[in-house]
Order: sequence, then structure tokens, then C-alpha cells
Amino acid sequence: MARKDLLDIASLHREEIEFLLDQSTSFKKLFTRSVKKIPALEGKSVLMLFYEASTRTHSSFEVAAKRLSAEVTNFDVAHSSITKGESVRETIETLQAMRTDYIVVRHSHPGLPGMIARQTTASVINAGDGAHEHPTQALLDAFTIKEKFPDPRGKRVLIIGDILHSRVARSTSTLLQKLGVEVAYLGPGSLVPKYVPESIRRFTDYEAAMAWAPDVVYLLRVQMERQDVQFFPSVREYHRVYGITTARLAEIRDKGLYIMHPGPVNRGVELCDAVMDYERSLITNQVENGISIRMAVLDWLTPGGDFPKQEAYNAQQKASSPVIVP
Repeated sequence: MARKDLLDIASLHREEIEFLLDQSTSFKKLFTRSVKKIPALEGKSVLMLFYEASTRTHSSFEVAAKRLSAEVTNFDVAHSSITKGESVRETIETLQAMRTDYIVVRHSHPGLPGMIARQTTASVINAGDGAHEHPTQALLDAFTIKEKFPDPRGKRVLIIGDILHSRVARSTSTLLQKLGVEVAYLGPGSLVPKYVPESIRRFTDYEAAMAWAPDVVYLLRVQMERQDVQFFPSVREYHRVYGITTARLAEIRDKGLYIMHPGPVNRGVELCDAVMDYERSLITNQVENGISIRMAVLDWLTPGGDFPKQEAYNAQQKASSPVIVP
């Protein structure tokens, strides 16, 4: 199905997910060539609209767009009229007048990318909205796992850490389950939502979680900036109870498990330094795969046009969106 926007994972059909993963495989083959660009989006413009700091996602989208021969514009929020009180709605009206084709947006307000999508003919890609969704991270995670397990059905992924504030946990667990992967959460009781889907196991004890026999251990960054109260006694205590220590890494190595992390990594919190040199760490693979996944997404979406299913989804989002337009 042709789509104008990519706002979440829940609305994607499995066939669409498989298509994007297959396309990513083709785009990744370009990385080994001397000339890595193709003219797929030649003459098109991509606007990077990031209201929150980002290194990996921002640079990955920018590289992806340029390898598709698109023109990239970075919207400098710090030096824009937003600092003078301009609302997001006014900003989008200004950008719409510039006739940009794609808008990659990150914002702290859940649901705001959907609001932007309803006001512009440009294709809008959600690059993270608060603790709500991060669809391209989920896609690159699935792509990374499928490289190791071509048929991931029945495989087990243990997601450890700050589940409560994590858009990555929500999007990635939703997508993996669509592919038949079993998912479990592990973290302090204060950082694991009280109510999670029945299909997801919930652990608070590390040893019990490892007895579940996961194939992949996925560590989440502890998001101090989203925590308005203290959720655990100390960083040192968190690392001791839930982090991958040197001793736990040795056990993981003996079992041949893979380790993933969306970055940026808090060394000494989620994991010890030695994890970065672990032969089955997929952290750098995730960074590389982010480019090919985002190339696939940009190439797949179609700005403008009449997309009844997408419009119906947008209408549903409008009715249920928690966002308050600043």
C-alpha cells in the first residue's frame, strides 16, 4: 500500500514491514560500492525538524537522504522564530509554503508528528515523539535481528531497562511481535509499566529473566532527562542489579547471546566497557542498518496524493491524540 507518512508501528501490516526489510537489504549492498548514491529522490527535498537533541537518528536520516540524491535542509530550532514564541502550527505553515517533500520530525510531545502530517502534503516521518513511538528504530532493530536469524519466529528478545519512558521499547516490541518474536521486559518495578500486553512477559529479577532463555539481550538507555522523580537508589545500584557487568557478560558469552542497544550508551550504567568489544554485540550493526532502513522508508513514502487508508488513520489519531499543540 502506498503511504504518505510513517507515524507508528501499530498501523503497519506485516507485508509492509517485510517489504521495508527486504528493500533495506538491497540498499545496504550500495554501502560496499565506490559510488554509494542513487538518483531515487533526485530533485526532492527533505527537511530535518528536530526539537530534541539527536546524533544517531539525525545523522542517519541525513546520510540516507543524501545517498538517495535528495536535498537536505536542517531546521535550526535554536535560531528560529520558535524562540520568539512561534507555534509549531505556524512553523509548519511556513515550511508548507516552501514546498518541502519530506519532513523528518522529532519532538517531546507524543502525537505531534501526526498533527504535522495532517497539516502538510509532505510525507512526515516520526523520528521520535516523547515516550510514544520511534518507528524507524524498531525497523532497524528488526532488520539487525533478521540478519542473524533470517526466520525470527519463535526467537526471544529480552528488553532490559527503562521501559516506562522508552519509545524504543514500545515500537520495537510491537514490531518484533508482528514478526513472531517473543518479547519480555526486565527492569525495576518503578520503570516497567504496571500494565503491559499479555503477550509480553514481565520480569523484575535478572536471573529469572535469563532463565527464560533469550536469544537477544536488548539494553535500553536509562533516560534521566525524562525522570522527574528518583526511580532507583543510585546508578551504581542499577548497574549491579540490572546492568551487564563483567561477570554477566562472561555468562552471556558462554550462552552465545547477542547484545543490542539503541544508543547512546551510558557506560557503567546499562553495560560495562567490555560489552563494546564483545564479538556478538550488534550495537554498531544497528547504527549501520539505520541508514539502509531510512533509505527504504524515504524511497517508499509518497508525498501528497490521495491515500484513503492513511487519511482514515490520521483521522483516528486526531480523535485520540494526547498532544497539546504548543
